[in-house]
Amino acid sequence: MTDAASEPDKITGPTPDNALRAADKADDGPVLAADGKPLKQSLNRALRAQKLRALALIAPLLIFVLISFIAPIGDMLFRSVENQIVGETLPRTVTALTDYDAASEEAPGDDVFEAAYYDIFYAAENKMHTRLGSRLNYEMTGASSMFRKAGRGVDDIGEVYLDQFEDLDENWDEARPWAELMGDPDWISAQEGWDGESRMPAFELRSGIADILPRTATTYENFARFMQNEEEESPLEEEPWSVVHTALYQDLSEGDVSGYSGPRSDMLQGAADLVASPDFETISFRDGFEEIDEDWVTPEIWQIIKTYSPAYTSGYFLNSVDMQKTEEGPAMRDEDERIYGLLFQRTLFMSMVITFSCILLGYPVAYLLSNLPASRANLLMILVLLPFWTSLLVRTSAWKVMLQQQGVINDVLVWLGMVADDGRLVMINNQFGTIVAMTHILLPFMILPMYSVMSTIPPSYVRAARSLGATNWTSFWRVYFPQSVPGIGAGSILVFILSIGYYITPEIVGGTSGIFISNRIAYHISTSLNWGLAAALGSILLVVVLALYWAYDRIVGIDNVKLGG
Repeated sequence: MTDAASEPDKITGPTPDNALRAADKADDGPVLAADGKPLKQSLNRALRAQKLRALALIAPLLIFVLISFIAPIGDMLFRSVENQIVGETLPRTVTALTDYDAASEEAPGDDVFEAAYYDIFYAAENKMHTRLGSRLNYEMTGASSMFRKAGRGVDDIGEVYLDQFEDLDENWDEARPWAELMGDPDWISAQEGWDGESRMPAFELRSGIADILPRTATTYENFARFMQNEEEESPLEEEPWSVVHTALYQDLSEGDVSGYSGPRSDMLQGAADLVASPDFETISFRDGFEEIDEDWVTPEIWQIIKTYSPAYTSGYFLNSVDMQKTEEGPAMRDEDERIYGLLFQRTLFMSMVITFSCILLGYPVAYLLSNLPASRANLLMILVLLPFWTSLLVRTSAWKVMLQQQGVINDVLVWLGMVADDGRLVMINNQFGTIVAMTHILLPFMILPMYSVMSTIPPSYVRAARSLGATNWTSFWRVYFPQSVPGIGAGSILVFILSIGYYITPEIVGGTSGIFISNRIAYHISTSLNWGLAAALGSILLVVVLALYWAYDRIVGIDNVKLGG
């Protein structure tokens, strides 16, 4: 009987010889897994499943970061260049201004005033003219008032023609005759059968009416669709806008309607005869705007409209660096209008001063905490954390009480005789007050990172240095301090980034000389509603922070920043 151990070819278990033979056979085909599928395919499938599981674990955090951090930054960057409101609100005016010389000292031609008349009338009906005025008011003081007046005044231009047509025939101020003149018969029948609950049949123009009355057809169609979609009213029951009568006058004065034989032909022919008569009163669009506001016939407003007509603009960023868009290109603002450059410099300078103040005050505290017994260190740590349990507004207001000229600190100094009663120190509503209050508020953010690093430094290192003959100062400076630098770096980044974006504390105690750029950002977001400028200022601030972070990484090295361990 043959022994299997003496015949390796008959052994079916895993042996070195069988493994070599399997490797040799692998050259003839793919290595198979236990389930009979190629091993490479099985490994790839297992790796994909592992990656999907890992992605599923981090997906909630990733979605949270995208929604709460990436999306707001993207929206801020978009708002800093978005300027679509001018082109969307004044499309005809923007087109008419294409050939207008923005450097001209004359107002544009009548075609521009005509386009502006129609644009502003439609914008006023859609409640958009005030928003546009507010936008252009950022570039030209008084633009907001001009657009508000125009929103009310353009109706008076149309009233000139409406009154005369109505005196001729009262049907010109009625809904039904207009609908019969302009509307398709099938649409009129469908509109008459509308039950008031289902969706209204969309307005359709009568066939051929746009060839006879092009302006009127377009204007009435805008009116009818506005009534249906925005007001949810039937055009069969609503009198048309006065702008429709203006368009009718223009069409009748330029065209011939004698060949028209459709509905209301006699009424239309009578209006045409009235327009052709010498007694018919007219008003030019330029004169109409001049009656609304004399500034409409000056070139400044039209230059602003043309300059800011593109959908995207660099104007917000130029304003953020004390520049402005002009006909010749970007230019610096007047000296008395340059505020943002000063605010950026002040913000960076004061943030650095606050950071260094926190280092000077926080380092001894962190050193003491890390070298005291645990029982005492825990008690002191409670005192460090105590400010977190008090409202930021309360802490800031407390400093306002303490630092004012009749406050606690000045009273103590007067009582000690260090200052005269009539020479009390001014420590509030200036940079000093901002630095003091913000140093107190941000100090714990400096102490905690330094303490977490210092608590990991072995005391034996300092003792070893002393045993080798080093003085207390030398052992601290040459041995202990270099190991605590990562904590200083972590605390400095944290405090600097927090301080550069603070606006509540500077607003309360900073006055006019102690506010930060973040205060202007908050002002434009909540008060002036100039979100574009606020977004541009925020974008520049973000770039500055990233640049300083990059410089810190190049000089110190971000790998040297630690929070302990």
